[in-house]
Amino acid sequence: MTPRATLATALRVLTQLRRDPRTVVLLIAVPPLLLVLLRYVFDGSEATFDRVGASLIGLFPFITMFLITSITMLRERTTGTLERLMTLPLAKLDVLLGYGLAFALVATVQALVASAVALWALGLDVAGPVWLVLVFAVGNAVLGMALGLFLSAFARSEFQAVQFMPAFVLPQILLCGLLVPRDQMAEALEAVSVVLPLTYAYDALALTAADDLGPRLAVDAAVIAGAALLALALGAATLRRGTP
Repeated sequence: MTPRATLATALRVLTQLRRDPRTVVLLIAVPPLLLVLLRYVFDGSEATFDRVGASLIGLFPFITMFLITSITMLRERTTGTLERLMTLPLAKLDVLLGYGLAFALVATVQALVASAVALWALGLDVAGPVWLVLVFAVGNAVLGMALGLFLSAFARSEFQAVQFMPAFVLPQILLCGLLVPRDQMAEALEAVSVVLPLTYAYDALALTAADDLGPRLAVDAAVIAGAALLALALGAATLRRGTP
């Protein structure tokens, strides 16, 4: 692996995104718009918006980054772009880290815009440090990006890539504690939730919003970072030279 090759791959991906302004606008605009919609859904219950809003600052970017990265990576394989890249003197990790670096930058911008809209335009009230909310929002988006890159290796069409959303992401949303506290779920479901990365991503933002900055938050941060790095490593290991 060489930093020069990784940066060159990242620059190529960012250049491609720049040539597709509609995708860029959707990436940046969709999470804030969803937060605006949520704010006015709870127009008569600001306390409810304050309770779930901080967690959704990270959840919405997680979902959009998961979808866009899995579909983009699959398209690179099906069009033969990835196959041509792999004929160059590039390591698999160079290619995947290049994609990861490019989309991590996009994820950072996306999460920061969503956070700014929620915290300052919509008046989301959090008890914890605002800067830490921003850090975990970015972490959630990067985690979604890493998982999308990894799971794209198992799809053979864009339709299959999209199906990972209800198959892989939706169960995590249901079990992370957003709808029902995990300790009130059936024991089997609570046990499953322990091994799902979105559980820790959700929990980190919920704890930060409540100003509960104890050891549990440190565990959440470690799991988020570890899951993202593991997804990238597994993605590099499963990266195929040929098209599906």
